[in-house]
Amino acid sequence: MNHFPKLLSSQFAFDVARTMLDGFDKHYRIFREVCVAAQACFEAGDFMGIQKLQRDRIAYYDERVRECIVTLADEFDAQSLDDDVWQQVKLHYIGLLTEHRQPELAETFFNSVCCKILHRSYFNNRFIFVRPAVATEYIENDAPAAKPTYRVYYPAQDGMAATLARIVTNFQLKRPFADLSRDVGYVMRAIEEAFGAFDAAPNFQIHVLASLFFRNKAAYIVGRIVNGDTTTPFAVPIMHDGHGKLTLDAALLRGEQLRVMFSFSHAYFMVDMEVPSAYVQFLRTIMPGKPKAEIYTSVGLQKHGKNLFYRDFLHHLKHSSDKFVSAPGIPGLVMLVFTLPSYPYVFKLIRERFAPPKETTREQVKAKYLMVKQHDRVGRMADTLEFSSVAFPLSRFDDALLAQLRAEVPSLLEFDGDALVIRHCYIERRMTPLNLWLQSASDAQVDHAMREYGNAIKELMAANVFPGDMLYKNFGVTRHGRVVFYDYDELEYLTDCHIRRVPEPRNEEEAMSGEVWYRVGPHDVFPQTFETFLTGDPRVRRYLSQHHPDFFDPDLWQGFQDRVRAGQMHDFYPYDVSLRFVNRYGAARGTTDSSASDAPPRAAAA
Repeated sequence: MNHFPKLLSSQFAFDVARTMLDGFDKHYRIFREVCVAAQACFEAGDFMGIQKLQRDRIAYYDERVRECIVTLADEFDAQSLDDDVWQQVKLHYIGLLTEHRQPELAETFFNSVCCKILHRSYFNNRFIFVRPAVATEYIENDAPAAKPTYRVYYPAQDGMAATLARIVTNFQLKRPFADLSRDVGYVMRAIEEAFGAFDAAPNFQIHVLASLFFRNKAAYIVGRIVNGDTTTPFAVPIMHDGHGKLTLDAALLRGEQLRVMFSFSHAYFMVDMEVPSAYVQFLRTIMPGKPKAEIYTSVGLQKHGKNLFYRDFLHHLKHSSDKFVSAPGIPGLVMLVFTLPSYPYVFKLIRERFAPPKETTREQVKAKYLMVKQHDRVGRMADTLEFSSVAFPLSRFDDALLAQLRAEVPSLLEFDGDALVIRHCYIERRMTPLNLWLQSASDAQVDHAMREYGNAIKELMAANVFPGDMLYKNFGVTRHGRVVFYDYDELEYLTDCHIRRVPEPRNEEEAMSGEVWYRVGPHDVFPQTFETFLTGDPRVRRYLSQHHPDFFDPDLWQGFQDRVRAGQMHDFYPYDVSLRFVNRYGAARGTTDSSASDAPPRAAAA
């Protein structure tokens, strides 16, 4: 890198560090403003506004990083800072973080700025935060009027019903509840049905995170019940009913239900957190198997989640010895996919040439993946981590895979000593491809898979997504048995598609033709033709037609399209709809659209 005359002034290095932290503080201030705005949208019933906030917020981090780089270039000629100054900058930055409420996020922001300025050879512990330098344990906001991370309630003193009602009203939502006492009764009933009667231990208490979690059309209360040696996680979604009033929709009381709610296939929550590490630590107590990286990502701090993921990945590499190999399944025409068997993720590289019938470009594929990142994934599309210039140990690559990489994606490879640097890749949670899953599935498993597959397609359509390539190889089965879409190169907005019915043949020659004899435009979709390549297996045909008899009817697809164009926004539940109080206890109340016959189908059990 270029050097200018040494500026070893401590004040100069401090000013650089202060400028970088100011850039982060601006980012996090805007991040919190968006979360506060989400509550205002929820109270107003502006669900499209919530979706827009979710979509726009994703770009804010990179915008602040670019702003910071421009400021450094204008004020300090940062491209010419030498090694000694950068080390001083980092030390001053650490000093500025000693009383900071978001030090781990600020460290990641520092890394993001440095990685745009410095050469990769500087990505070490002297210049960036390879490991965290500031501990996040027991950080709390000590300001007199500050909101604590969580509130504590004691039902033994005030009674369970009064305590639950106060938990809800303490959020001070500016919209009335239809019947809060009724809903509180449902919550108490659900707790009793789940755990039976229990004796209150001396430490019986309820801890509730002080901010609501907003996503789609719901606000979630998240907490834990502590009684003796038992800690029970819970989440209670608040929704609008059909009359514009609020209602408690369900009581989620199992850890696996919360893990699905916070899974990689849903949009990120919006939650106002003064001390994000304290929220993450709380969430880990109720979802102990979920990595910190995934929790940070699920609450909208995806850049820090990506940073933690990479640290975990490097740690795993040091403590494993297996080799990267091609991922199982049918190779894709657009993506070259490999995996490390001991690590639950796959690595996806965009091929340099696409075999027919694929007609796309690298930039178009990247745009599809960005579209998914910004879109409401409704539990049916896998989130991806996008990385540039990732260094892998060259010795860990299987010979066959390495030969394939050299042959098919040479422009993405850089050999640097004993490292293989991949210039661009996507990393995604590994799932069992649905086509492989079906090959060894029992009848009951095929039954479940076909119900899930049809639900996934219908829920994607309700969210204005057409998968494009609907072959089973493009869908995966998660650990929780949900079917999730993960191949995005042909994905389109449903409203951009032209849903058509196959024309009636005009003569015997057309009727007997083995070729498509009618005109097909670039955005034409013919649902009737899907049956040919989706139902070759008799069991698949039987169960798909049983659960989704209208699946190949163009009217179904056009109906979803018409409702999206009309601005209707469906309810999507990250939990089995049988848990909804309206279904569980027969509560007589209207809902926004979920009880209508055209609503998305029942979600699969977690």
